[in-house]
Amino acid sequence: MQELDSYVAVGDSFTEGLDDPAPHGGYLGWADRLAAMISSRQRGFRYANLAIRGRLLQAIVEEQVPVAVALKPSLVTFCAGGNDLLMPGADPDAVAEVYEIAVAELRATGAEVVIFTGFDPRHAPVLRSLRGKVAIYNSHLWSVAERYNCKVVDLWSMTVLHDIRAWGPDRLHLAPEGHQRVALRVAELLGHEQEEQWRTPWPVVAEDDWMTQRRQDLKWAREHVVPFITRHLRGASLGDGVVPKRPELLPISSGENN
Repeated sequence: MQELDSYVAVGDSFTEGLDDPAPHGGYLGWADRLAAMISSRQRGFRYANLAIRGRLLQAIVEEQVPVAVALKPSLVTFCAGGNDLLMPGADPDAVAEVYEIAVAELRATGAEVVIFTGFDPRHAPVLRSLRGKVAIYNSHLWSVAERYNCKVVDLWSMTVLHDIRAWGPDRLHLAPEGHQRVALRVAELLGHEQEEQWRTPWPVVAEDDWMTQRRQDLKWAREHVVPFITRHLRGASLGDGVVPKRPELLPISSGENN
């Protein structure tokens, strides 16, 4: 098991924790869950989460990466670029170039850096059209990980996340169980395995008929995907006015995630 005394999470809504409501308001998410897992076994452990929903990669690099570098943690998780790829005309090669600059800065501190591939959108209506761009971006991330000796959480290969139950109503953010699966996967990668397993199959349930699924897909695209793209084309974001939920390295108090 790797000894970690401090952890900083960097990213967007995925890392902030949408749609995983915290018991006392705000959001929990896989990063908070992971930090609690590590803290339960590591005395003196401290955790910060700088992630803000809706952030594009360049903003994350400019706003969050310098803070993470200054905090000098032993572990950084860095997941970003997904919002960029959702934008019309996005170039995964160009996005990856910016991503690599950030990884180089984070690794230069001596921190262990864990990065994440994009999800496989094959099972998501509308988003499946982005599958080629995500695959190209992922290939760059694997190369970056090799060059800078980073651990990689391969979200693309996590087939348990292909189930609709892993996702919140907007299908853009994980539901609580989806966040838990990701936290368990990262913990395993770091050698902090838990009794609960991220690979555990979902219970078998009856599926809706084809017509019902198509109606739901159209409703979802109209209510969630179109507004997301429209906001960003206007230069607006869900994260406007939002500040990091945990900007400093602090111990995790008992019962904080309960």
